[in-house]
Amino acid sequence: MDSIKLIECPRDAWQALPTFIPTETKVSYLRELIQTGFRHLDAVSFVSPKHVQQMSDSEAVMSQLLSTLPPNTTPPEIIGIVVNEKGLRRALATPGISTIGYPYSISAYFRRANANMTRAESRTLVETLRRETKSTNKNLVIYISMAFGNPYDEPWGPEIVQDTLDWLKDIRVTTVSLADTVGTASPDLIRELFSQVKDHVAGIELGVHLHSRPDNAEEKILAAYQAGCRRFDSALTGLGGCPFAGDNLVGNIPTESVLFALAKAGATPPIDPATLPPLIRLTNQIRSAYSQDPPPN
Repeated sequence: MDSIKLIECPRDAWQALPTFIPTETKVSYLRELIQTGFRHLDAVSFVSPKHVQQMSDSEAVMSQLLSTLPPNTTPPEIIGIVVNEKGLRRALATPGISTIGYPYSISAYFRRANANMTRAESRTLVETLRRETKSTNKNLVIYISMAFGNPYDEPWGPEIVQDTLDWLKDIRVTTVSLADTVGTASPDLIRELFSQVKDHVAGIELGVHLHSRPDNAEEKILAAYQAGCRRFDSALTGLGGCPFAGDNLVGNIPTESVLFALAKAGATPPIDPATLPPLIRLTNQIRSAYSQDPPPN
């Protein structure tokens, strides 16, 4: 059976919280994730503090994290999200960043709201990211935002996703995550789209970055897994979601739901669920301290 790759996304969990989380708190949380066994972390982003103030301390977070890891700890994959070339330069200059992530939107409306770019400008940036990450021995993951449709009355269809994947394959991007940015995709749509495109892009590690309301999160993970997905993004307790998507009730897929769904499907989880309760308590403490929303029951 193919191994599961689980990407824990505290960056996505934290970015929409209204109160700034102190750098030391972020570092302590990331350290706990690493010591629990998480090997792939979407941990920081290099974006304008004017738009995402929560991520204004990314360089400091990485510096403190690297300096406080216990001796002989193998550093995990750390993903740093960028939305423009300025962010790329910051990410490349930050020790500990092993992977650059970029949200490439196939929705013109969302692309303009999230990055203020045209399609041509966004594609030029992806080509720059590919070239620069290759020359600096970094990895690159491209998220196809709005891969499962959007609420903006724009053209959408599997052929648009497939065309985007063809282009990414042509420029030799090897890791792509299909993002349900607004959390509206049904399990059936997730299953159908992933099944339709997965074999079309052989050689690309294809994953999903899903947002969801809590009631059907497990169904969505099962649908992706049954369609052949083995790479999943999630966040403990389902905290977070895109601050530009417009619905604060739609968060990340909870990591605990991912593990439960995978176990139900007979897959071997990459993290022992028995190790999660202390982390879930810590996540809920952060939610309570830096958000007006109560933690989930």
